[in-house]
Amino acid sequence: MANPVTYRPKTGEIPLDPGVYRFRDEHGRVIYVGKAKNLRSRLNSYFANPQGLLAKTRTMVFTAASVEWTVVGSELEALQLEYTWIKEFDPRFNIMFRDDKSYPYLAVTLGEKYPRVQVMRGDKRKDTRYFGPFYPAKAIRETVDTMIRVFPVRTCSTGVFKRAERTGRPCLLGYIDKCSAPCVGRISAEDHKALANDFCDFMSGEAKKFISGLEKKMAEAVAELDYESAARLRDDISALRRVFERNTVVLSEDTDADIFALREDELEAAAQVFHVRGGRIRGQRGWVVEKVEDMDTPDLVEHLLQQVYGDASSSNEQIPKEVLVPVLPSNADQVLEWLRGLRGGRVDVRVPQRGDKATLMGTVEQNAADALRLHKSRRAGDITTRSAALQELQEALDLPQPLMRIECFDISHVQGTNVVASMVVVEDGLPRKSEYRKFSITGEAARDDTASMYDVIYRRFRNYLAGKAGEQRDPAAPDPDLGADPEAEDEGSILEHPEVGEQGEPVRDTTTAISRSRFAYPPSLVVVDGGPPQVAAASRALADLGIDDVFVIGLAKRLEEVWVQDSEFPVILPRASEGLFMLQRIRDEAHRFAITFHRQKRGKSMTASALDEVPGLGPAKRKALLKHFGSVKKIRVASVAELVEVPGVGPSLAETIRTSLAVGAEDAPAPAVNMTTGEIMED
Repeated sequence: MANPVTYRPKTGEIPLDPGVYRFRDEHGRVIYVGKAKNLRSRLNSYFANPQGLLAKTRTMVFTAASVEWTVVGSELEALQLEYTWIKEFDPRFNIMFRDDKSYPYLAVTLGEKYPRVQVMRGDKRKDTRYFGPFYPAKAIRETVDTMIRVFPVRTCSTGVFKRAERTGRPCLLGYIDKCSAPCVGRISAEDHKALANDFCDFMSGEAKKFISGLEKKMAEAVAELDYESAARLRDDISALRRVFERNTVVLSEDTDADIFALREDELEAAAQVFHVRGGRIRGQRGWVVEKVEDMDTPDLVEHLLQQVYGDASSSNEQIPKEVLVPVLPSNADQVLEWLRGLRGGRVDVRVPQRGDKATLMGTVEQNAADALRLHKSRRAGDITTRSAALQELQEALDLPQPLMRIECFDISHVQGTNVVASMVVVEDGLPRKSEYRKFSITGEAARDDTASMYDVIYRRFRNYLAGKAGEQRDPAAPDPDLGADPEAEDEGSILEHPEVGEQGEPVRDTTTAISRSRFAYPPSLVVVDGGPPQVAAASRALADLGIDDVFVIGLAKRLEEVWVQDSEFPVILPRASEGLFMLQRIRDEAHRFAITFHRQKRGKSMTASALDEVPGLGPAKRKALLKHFGSVKKIRVASVAELVEVPGVGPSLAETIRTSLAVGAEDAPAPAVNMTTGEIMED
């Protein structure tokens, strides 16, 4: 740990202006971001008497190796820049309100030709209308199932929709009247979009208009003695009322507000928010955060609003007109101006004093208290167990440094084909899924497991050295050493992971080339799946790079032996050892992650197409051709003039396609077939 005296800036060098400052550790990793009205006063408070600081603040100051600052024009700019850097660097010592799940939203993709209703998690998408969040997810699924009875909007995936278009047969929902089946032309694109807009209007609170309209139609059906239609309309009205009345009215119907409450102690804080729309509670969210910073309740409220609404700039509907908080945030004027800028309209942030809103605030606070109590009861044993496991491993392996970060690598293949590797990351005993990586291995490196392990370790730590040296490269150029994006989950949609080496360069800080996602800091321990050969390969890769401060071990599956580099005998941990259990969980997670990627890659390699053999025809143009013509059979009989109508296909490429595909029927290549299922993919 560094001594603050070694990097303390001279008092005269620190400006008196407002600004944002960053503490970095010895590897250049940002560990804390803060803002100040007066930079000199704030930074001097860290160094004047470090021993008198609170325990976690003191740990931060002694962990850091340097401090830097940026002067801004106003406190509002400081607030915005602080949030941007916290999101970019994810500093270890900043308070981060994280929940253990992404909350589901009801989404309507109005930007598509045929809008789709689906349950979605994760990042918001352009031209998509969102409602929620909802908790639990079962509630919104029941709502969708009820709503599509009255508003039969498309809910199927793109693959199902296109298959129905090709076959001329709708899916099951089309047959049971829970989808208007635009895929087979039962409804026009304009009428289907109008149906989706009606769905959105109902979810926005205009339920009475639609219920009244259905009641009028039911009365007309009864007057005409059409009792079958009247009964169907009666059921539709009942369904809409169930959805509309599912949430009790808690405030006046014209009230849109988010109500926040906190419950905290010396170490942790729990936050809860109720989303009230149209006077009804439409959703609830909660967070529990470890107080790694020394801050009071107004500071906590400021950080909570900053992080909850910081990503809402692309969706103004997420920020209501009224935000109710237990106490006003610090820098209240700047926070209010910031929120109004994000919403593009008036926003009131205030503390309810009496009436229904104050009563509801008490309910939210009780939820926060219950969440904190439950969190502490669940985490008490977990924290103790993780700390004991990490301490046991450190002592058993005789390591000088605590195991703050562990990385585990595994190789996966089938008889030497489609060789891939995985890297999983554990920090403080907990998985860090955002930093998992996948690697594709080809050429000589794929000849056996040891060569593959050498290749992966070499590539990963070459990135570390490049980041440490501050090397720059063209942001548009692919990074051959960095693995593919980490795994993600998105409910109700099909994910498309970028291939290995196609990940774009992360946004860089203008003052340094070190980026968090480039891994410009090393792990305390590297674990490889295997025995002495794999450990030797990994150690050799590190030695070839000149790295001698990263410890490598291997965990052999057969007897669960821990093999250490340059050791003739393994380290045997007791079967009931918490340290061994942790190593097994990390190894199994790396194995699962590698197997998942291997199956994806193997599935792609087992799909053959006649278009694959056309010179100069890449994946994007193959996709464009199939989208335009619908099948390889139609592409084969298309003229050059028809082919050049496809975006990206010029006369020369069109001639090449014609020459490659214009063969006799007896010699024509087989259509694209999924070799696993036998399904014809294109013809």
